[in-house]
Amino acid sequence: MPYSTNESVTDSRKDKEAVILDAACRVIRERGFHQARITDIAQSAGISYGLVYHYFKSKADLFDAILKEWWSGLFAMMEESDAKMLGVEEKLEAMVTYFLDQYERRPDLVHIFITEISRSSANLTPPRLKWFKAFMSRTEKMIAAAQAEKRLRDDIKPRYLTYIFLGAVETFISTMVLENHPLRGKGQKQRIAQALLEVFLHGARAHNSRLKSVALR
Repeated sequence: MPYSTNESVTDSRKDKEAVILDAACRVIRERGFHQARITDIAQSAGISYGLVYHYFKSKADLFDAILKEWWSGLFAMMEESDAKMLGVEEKLEAMVTYFLDQYERRPDLVHIFITEISRSSANLTPPRLKWFKAFMSRTEKMIAAAQAEKRLRDDIKPRYLTYIFLGAVETFISTMVLENHPLRGKGQKQRIAQALLEVFLHGARAHNSRLKSVALR
């Protein structure tokens, strides 16, 4: 069935927006959000200065579009995990894999998330913070549900377990971003995901350790 005129226009707009967003990610990664200019973004995209403003009202609007792309993809992955009724182990693995896949495919996007949002409170306006809080809340509910099902230890508050898990993932990805460390194929991603999950789910203590567990309630 051939595209209608409206469908063609919509697809063309999405394609152009994608080109601009990719260029913005490159420029913001190189210069930082506050030093990046629309002129630089237009030049990187190979389009006119005015055309950027045709699609985005301002640099802040463009930045919010980048963040929306990140969060929308992350929430879509979580919804898919819920729809498949995956266990908590599989859901956590899917989350780690999402971060690693994005780092492999869209390193500029992940770099922006780490440096301009996760580690820069100056850019966390109330609307942007809503996305972050929604993600934390959704992850905490997943952890709490797993505790209720006795799939995770329940002597630690679900909020703390959420901080521990996401903190480990964010720190690992941050280190790769800041050191510009590339991913080397599917095998490496699997090893990273397995290591993070193994330590989180089973702890870093050696099997013969006699240290007593500490309850954190």
